[in-house]
Amino acid sequence: MITVGVGTSSGVGADEVLAAVDAVLAAVDAVLPAAPGRVRLATLDARLAEPGLVEAATRRGWQLVGSPAAVLAAVLVPSPSDRVAAAVGTASVAEAAALLGGGSLLVPKTVVGRVTVAVAR
Repeated sequence: MITVGVGTSSGVGADEVLAAVDAVLAAVDAVLPAAPGRVRLATLDARLAEPGLVEAATRRGWQLVGSPAAVLAAVLVPSPSDRVAAAVGTASVAEAAALLGGGSLLVPKTVVGRVTVAVAR
């Protein structure tokens, strides 16, 4: 299972989410050719109702899961952000959410437009 951690701003659309995820998964696919077959999107629980995330997951048939900021804040990540911590209560959304899915970080946080993506397996 590949867990794609996603951090977004409010109002980001499904096309923008999928473009960012696809760009990052292309790099993973080069290393793990079968990776995109089983994907879960993970994010901050407060973002689970964001229409863009819901639609992106629905279009691909991917599970969408969320974790509270306090849970994400407890995950040790390589690239914490004070700005993100001030905004949402955790210094990492994408990397922490990806790592909570289990395994090791394959792709550290990568910002694509208004979407931040990290991948773990």
